[in-house]
Amino acid sequence: MKYKLLGKSGLRVSELCLGTMTFGEEWGQGANKEESKKIFDVYANQGGNFFDTANRYTEGTSEEWLGEFIQHDRDRFVIATKYSLFDRQDDVNASGNHRKNMMCSVEKSLQRLQTDYIDLLWLHIWDFTTPIEEVMRAMDDLIRQGKVNYIGISDTPAWIVAKGNTLAELRGWSQFIGLQIEYSLIERTPERELLPMAKHFGMAVTPWSPLGAGLLTGKYNKGMIEEGRLSEQSQKYNPQNIAIAEKVVEIAEKVGATPAQVALKWIIEQDKNMIPIIGSRKASQIEDSLKCLEVQLTPEHLTELDEVSKIDLGFPHEFFKREPVKMVTYGGNYDKIVHRDYQI
Repeated sequence: MKYKLLGKSGLRVSELCLGTMTFGEEWGQGANKEESKKIFDVYANQGGNFFDTANRYTEGTSEEWLGEFIQHDRDRFVIATKYSLFDRQDDVNASGNHRKNMMCSVEKSLQRLQTDYIDLLWLHIWDFTTPIEEVMRAMDDLIRQGKVNYIGISDTPAWIVAKGNTLAELRGWSQFIGLQIEYSLIERTPERELLPMAKHFGMAVTPWSPLGAGLLTGKYNKGMIEEGRLSEQSQKYNPQNIAIAEKVVEIAEKVGATPAQVALKWIIEQDKNMIPIIGSRKASQIEDSLKCLEVQLTPEHLTELDEVSKIDLGFPHEFFKREPVKMVTYGGNYDKIVHRDYQI
């Protein structure tokens, strides 16, 4: 296991993050405590130190068990948790991005995790009711209080994240160092705005559902659609995504890896700041995912995966690529300019 700097911070985290949403059986599909500890141990014994949880995961059990598992060496581990989702439904203020919910949620997470501080606090999902100024100031207060070390943001429009970090820079508050989003070979739409924004601000990106809700594990194929066996499944199980999954299987067979390992390695190869979140209900699945770090994908393999999964970036990105537009924008000198690999 190697370690990456988390965004613009000096914090060293594993190149794969362990998601612990499956720690607990309250949602009917998680792992029991014994298997959760095995998953934890497999990851930690391979050098993993970066864990992702949230206040709502398995009704709080995820945080409770993770808190128990790290007690023997708390400071070794980097614990990321989230606030925003409801802690209770009989209180209108027990959810959302606002300061009151943030402070209450963090206190409860600290108790469940049995720790004095959270390494990375994520805003879980944007609520469209709280000013970003309120969020940035409140998060900065938590850092100044020593209860949180770093902050990140998840599932939020790019323009809001950009406004938050710009405002924080102007006012001397802490900035988001991480962005958590859904991203995989079958969900590449973040390439339109979110990923360029993250690169500009030097943010680490921790993709969730990197295996496309299981589609990229090699379990599904066109025959299942034709036979109607996927009719009750998510919209992700469509002919286009099945074609992507089949290409992943094809390349996995060529390189002697599992489809899941290939799908994870593709993400890692996209940018050095990419840190996929892996998770499962079985320790054996985590063992398989960790081996993605040993997989070697050639430029040709990456090109094949890019081509089968490419998306139309839409306006204005495709507009900028048109030769007439380049002509009038750069006076015919586009190819003479050494361009940056990020937007300014």
